Amino acid sequence: MSHAVRKLSDAEAAYIAGIVDGEGTISLVRHHGGENRRPVISVANTEYALLQYLQTTVGAGRITNKRISRLHHTPSFTFAIYSRQALALLTQITPFLRTCKRARAELLLQSHLALTPRNGRWRHTLWKASRPGSSAGQNS
Repeated sequence: MSHAVRKLSDAEAAYIAGIVDGEGTISLVRHHGGENRRPVISVANTEYALLQYLQTTVGAGRITNKRISRLHHTPSFTFAIYSRQALALLTQITPFLRTCKRARAELLLQSHLALTPRNGRWRHTLWKASRPGSSAGQNS
């Protein structure tokens, strides 16, 4: 499923924020060595129905199977949403996050698009300018 993120009600956004706070991850990932990092929100769980709820409610994202490392482990799954869809979801759920994930979400929302204005490519000069105590016009 790769569609635009739905406009969530406050109740939906708060519930999803609780799931992300408790079971999820907010980070930057890259799947290949030369690829640029992109935002991701992921939730791993053994309850497939919970992840289906996330995908249906958000209107975007993908559910994948996780590899079982031991026979006695319960099969588990991961819901993940990437790039601008992840940022669109963060915009809606960040006010409801209560753990350290809120700071990560705020940092991504404030800085990621400013540092990656074109095709998700980081610009070194923009990164340097965004650092505390640096001048925007300096190049070194």
